Amino acid sequence: MTAYADFYRRSIDDRDGFWAEEAKAIEWNTQPQQVCDYSNPPFARWFVGGTTNLCHNAVDRHLKDRADQAALIAVSTETNTEQVYTFTQLHAEVQRMAASLQELGVQKGDRVLIYMPMIAEAAFAMLACVRIGAIHTVVFGGFAAGALASRIEDASPKVIVSSDGGSRGGKVVEYKPLLDDAISQSSHKPSAVLLADRKLAVMNIVAGRDHLWGALREKHLNAVVPCEWLDSTDPSYTLYTSGTTGKPKGVQRDTGGYAVALAASMKHIYCGNPGETYFSTSDIGWVVGHSYIIYGPLIAGMATIMYEGLPTRPDGGIWWSLVEKYKVTVMFSAPTAVRVLKKQDPALLSKYDLSSLRALFLAGEPLDEPTAQWINEGLDKPIIDNYWQTETGWPILGIANGVEKKLSRFGSPGVAMYGYNVKLLDENSGDELTGADQKGVVAIEGPLPPGCMQTIWQDDARFVKTYWQSIPGKMVYSTFDWGVRDKDGYFFILGRTDDVINVAGHRLGTREIEESISSHPNISEVAVVGIADALKGQVAVAFAVVKDASGLVDAAAHAKLEAEVMKVVDNTIGAVGRPARVRFVTVLPKTRSGKLLRRAIQAVCEGRDVGDLTTMDDPAALQQIRDILS
Repeated sequence: MTAYADFYRRSIDDRDGFWAEEAKAIEWNTQPQQVCDYSNPPFARWFVGGTTNLCHNAVDRHLKDRADQAALIAVSTETNTEQVYTFTQLHAEVQRMAASLQELGVQKGDRVLIYMPMIAEAAFAMLACVRIGAIHTVVFGGFAAGALASRIEDASPKVIVSSDGGSRGGKVVEYKPLLDDAISQSSHKPSAVLLADRKLAVMNIVAGRDHLWGALREKHLNAVVPCEWLDSTDPSYTLYTSGTTGKPKGVQRDTGGYAVALAASMKHIYCGNPGETYFSTSDIGWVVGHSYIIYGPLIAGMATIMYEGLPTRPDGGIWWSLVEKYKVTVMFSAPTAVRVLKKQDPALLSKYDLSSLRALFLAGEPLDEPTAQWINEGLDKPIIDNYWQTETGWPILGIANGVEKKLSRFGSPGVAMYGYNVKLLDENSGDELTGADQKGVVAIEGPLPPGCMQTIWQDDARFVKTYWQSIPGKMVYSTFDWGVRDKDGYFFILGRTDDVINVAGHRLGTREIEESISSHPNISEVAVVGIADALKGQVAVAFAVVKDASGLVDAAAHAKLEAEVMKVVDNTIGAVGRPARVRFVTVLPKTRSGKLLRRAIQAVCEGRDVGDLTTMDDPAALQQIRDILS
């Protein structure tokens, strides 16, 4: 069977037979007894009765064939260090980390929160957790104390693994003070903190709680920690994603289904082979870093590059130099990164030998046609867009060149991937839109395929209500994205249906930013909207109502208050959540029932028609925003 259409059709019509075959790509300790239990929709249980381990499939099973092959390549242009770990060396380091976590009291089912820069120890920690059956929660190192505290509160980790600091653009970011602040804000207190000391910053060590990785590593140099065989349906990790409410959602992933999904995607979508090198430029704090820096490439027997640094430092050719040096065959990045590189010397694209590279994959935000065209011409390599989410763990839409070679269409992430029964639905009626070029909500009929979220951590009701009950009369998974499909089945993503914005591939809930800004003592109300941006895809812009406007007498006073508000966001969410601008108004546009008209504000900011405003309470509110912008 070579035609993708037949391959896809079988994944939907003969679901269990299809996935039973894909499950042979990983190693099981106990074979599954049932491929999919969907007796309690929308909760899908994959490979029931099977026992396996993610770390075994990513590391241990490769020792017999490729023990001395590179497995993890840790590169930092911030500290000018490069370290290559073979599968044997990675195996040893992971066991040392596992033994250290066990000494600190971590057992199967316990949570371990990882708040780390892009260093090898972060990979050791993730793999060590899944090795012993602990559930890891990785928090992006760019988040500030407030955002970290909310995740500590929800995940209730027994141990937190962190570091003295990271570095970005040559500037040290101290992690330890942020972590101490977050722990003090959270009602949940971890029993221990394990710290990697990079000698970037001086750490205040809390006696009895804080432990240095270097000392524990020495103690466990010869550690032998066997893999814990887990039920396929046991959670492997949780990862927080922004939503339409201020509280982030802990996306919960299983073990066996995730391993099978990643193994299949490495073969069918990314076409990566054992012994080759994979380079994803993401961060482990995001889902791409989980699936395609740590687990996917290692499960496939590939070497994987972990990169700490900017794409432009020491110059805009750094990534391409790594492709040449490590003979990268598959590369994965984000459209924003390519737009940044577009501003660099174009000669850097042809300076290095990129003959090993077969394709560049892009995801995280919509890929505009000019950017795709530019990088395609510069590299002379296939540029393949993907569309997926933290919730799904691997692509919903893409091109499966491992099944049948298809050309990308610039501006489109591709066709529905196998296992995903993708529909376009009318937002109001829930009716399926089957014609070409009709705009609808991109939805997936259950069950979600292996590797997708099981539920929201400790909140099944929120999982059902948020994802499965948003479209009238339909029990379907909503992606909360608008899309159209052309006559050949290629999808085009048109933006969000909810209040989540996508800034340079980072998904941010407008409510989370609004709550942060509202904590400023002189702000009574705020609306945050995502505005189209040529570099980042979208940026956040805030419109805030001031409690006491008597001091806002001139531009300098406005700038001072704006800077104060920005600092509040930096301290609660982190620079990643900082709006591009904060504008001050006397009233916000709302409906007569009190609902904020965010879409109308967004339309004014982007110079578009605002549409029907018959329900608006005070037209002067929107006019005030127009006046400010002009």
